[in-house]
Amino acid sequence: MSDKVPPPIKNIQVKFKQLFINNEFVDAQSGKKFEVINPANGEVVCQVAEGEEADVNIAVNAAVAAFDRKSPWRKMDASDRGQLLYKLADLIEKHRVELATLESLDNGKPYHIAYMADLHLCIKCLRYYAGWADKIQGKVVPVDGNFLTYVRHEPVGVCAQIIPWNFPLLMACWKLGPALATGCTVVMKLAEQTPFTALFVANLIKEAGFPKGVVNMLTGFGPECGAPLAKHPKCDKVAFTGSTEVGKLIQGYAAENMKRVTLECGGKSPVIVLKDCDIDQAVDICHVGLFFNHGQCCTAGSRIFVEAPIYEQFVKKAKAKAMGIKLGNPMEKGTDQGPQVDNEQFEKILDLIESGKKEGAKLETGGKRFGDKGYFIEPTVFSNVKDDMRISKEEIFGPVMSIFKFEDLDEVIDRANETMYGLAAGVMTNDHKRAIQISNDLRAGTVWVNCYNVFDIRAPFGGFKMSGVGRELGEYALQNYTEVKTVYNAL
Repeated sequence: MSDKVPPPIKNIQVKFKQLFINNEFVDAQSGKKFEVINPANGEVVCQVAEGEEADVNIAVNAAVAAFDRKSPWRKMDASDRGQLLYKLADLIEKHRVELATLESLDNGKPYHIAYMADLHLCIKCLRYYAGWADKIQGKVVPVDGNFLTYVRHEPVGVCAQIIPWNFPLLMACWKLGPALATGCTVVMKLAEQTPFTALFVANLIKEAGFPKGVVNMLTGFGPECGAPLAKHPKCDKVAFTGSTEVGKLIQGYAAENMKRVTLECGGKSPVIVLKDCDIDQAVDICHVGLFFNHGQCCTAGSRIFVEAPIYEQFVKKAKAKAMGIKLGNPMEKGTDQGPQVDNEQFEKILDLIESGKKEGAKLETGGKRFGDKGYFIEPTVFSNVKDDMRISKEEIFGPVMSIFKFEDLDEVIDRANETMYGLAAGVMTNDHKRAIQISNDLRAGTVWVNCYNVFDIRAPFGGFKMSGVGRELGEYALQNYTEVKTVYNAL
């Protein structure tokens, strides 16, 4: 660990394994449980309650009651809501080591990254939205006639929130922050692979003093738990982060009662590397853009288009950089890459790697399983990749870098945009005039110039096309959790 990172907790025990409803931990109505696997060794960590539709109904009813106009939550001053969020952030900071250890245990990401990146950003997110709680203002509108006309921004209501497994606690905080700041209530469905940290935070929500039913958390599987939640007629909004395939289902479910929807889905993000760039800097940035979090990022820069004059040099340097990644126990100091999250992802990634080989891409390094237990995959680099290959079109969500060659800038912008996705993109160049032009032409919700994976809680994040609907983070996220009401008062 670095000097700034305290060591993880050895042999940590999972304290919270039940559903969290009405500020209490309870078993599933069916009594069912499912196993949570440690991806570093494939062994069972513990069993967790398996929520189903009956549990969804109980949790939603708790959230409905908490949103009642006479409830303590609805009657609470906005500034007091903010204070509760500040308390929650403080409690997460107090338990930062334990939470980072749990995040590493069930997700497989290196502990020091969970501590320095995930937990740091969780705390900042909640404090940011705590500050917004008493600043969500409407306006007075001058209209014809003798009327006092004003606009209110009111909480949308009961929010279903479905969380992914790649950044389990951070994505939970991204959704909790604006929902609670605006005065909504929440039923959150956690990813079955990674429930530990959010359940721990559920206990901190109770300790912070949030009223009963304001936040409820369910563990279970998509068809039995996630789908009934997304369909539920008493939910006013659904927020989902995950695959585009499931995002389509969520949008269909939401149509049944026309609930509000925000979706943050898949990506196949292009990075355009021009010959005038600082090549060593570009290689370093593209390396982080792809291999961060084992490639399990929706924004991963997985299509790297390099201008012909520097192509061979770029490939050589990118290969060497990938070969320097240290795989191993995510709890150990110095580990750069841990395991993929589960066997399903592991097999999917290996299948796509095999397709790249068969379709004619050149395997520069990696391409195989690492070790004999757990779900480790060697950092993999392909060159001579063509646009029609599976590894060019499908979201791999793993440590697989694909490097393409281009000669014409106008053509490569069209190639970069030739995808159903539009989440993120990157541009590497020292010509800032061209960087602005290319950034404007790329169809993506975020464009990074001479950097990648830069996130700030103040700036909006989301996708074009089939990468999603709506925006998270910043002031923009608040719009997802409010309804706009106009009041005319005759004078």
